[in-house]
Amino acid sequence: MILSLSANVPISGWALAVAAAFLIGISKAGLKGLSLFNVTLLALGFGAKSSTGIIMPFLILGDIAAVWYYNRHAQWKPIFRILPWMVLGILIGVVIGKDLPERLFKIAMVAIIFISLGLMVLWDIRKSQTVPRHWTFASGSGILAGLTTMIGNMAGPFTNLYFLMLRLPKNEFVGTAAWLFFITNLFKVPFHVFVWKTITADTLLLNLKLFPALLLGFFLGTRILKYINDAGYRKFIILVTAIGALAILMR
Repeated sequence: MILSLSANVPISGWALAVAAAFLIGISKAGLKGLSLFNVTLLALGFGAKSSTGIIMPFLILGDIAAVWYYNRHAQWKPIFRILPWMVLGILIGVVIGKDLPERLFKIAMVAIIFISLGLMVLWDIRKSQTVPRHWTFASGSGILAGLTTMIGNMAGPFTNLYFLMLRLPKNEFVGTAAWLFFITNLFKVPFHVFVWKTITADTLLLNLKLFPALLLGFFLGTRILKYINDAGYRKFIILVTAIGALAILMR
């Protein structure tokens, strides 16, 4: 859908966009995993390629709010381990994003997500207190997260698994993820503007109109998160990640 004609967007398209902005706010407040759904909603409302540019300012604004609110909980060591690999994954995504067969990519990604979830559940059953320290853990998670965040803003499942397997407590999880996504999303902006041309003056105007929905979602998300303990939070992440993986496959 050409966004210079955004005045002709049907009511259903605006409804999907408002819902997506609201869910981005909730997700950035700490209820991770919901981000998969806002990607799907925007793609349905505005088309797959256009949606990648529309969502970027939303993500960055949400990142700013999350960094401000959870900054004191951020753990930088996990960020430094995964960040260079995410940058590499983003650069790979820039190059192959236009040519990669979408259906094959979805199937492969969903398979990886479910294999990772299965390993994580098995790990929980075994009550292991150790965390993976081999460099391939951070590199594999980072490259997949970078690749998927550039192509479809769907890094959530891979970063969720990375931080969950490091057994970060709830607030440290949220604060660390906030800084990681703030840095990587800023890094992606020039590619959306100059290479893919998916961020324009029209998309920014649309972001401005939908900004109140994002703020409302963030406000409610911070309130909801206070009532979820670490164990419940971990189960919530696993559940919504699995559901989101199925949503990707059907998108």
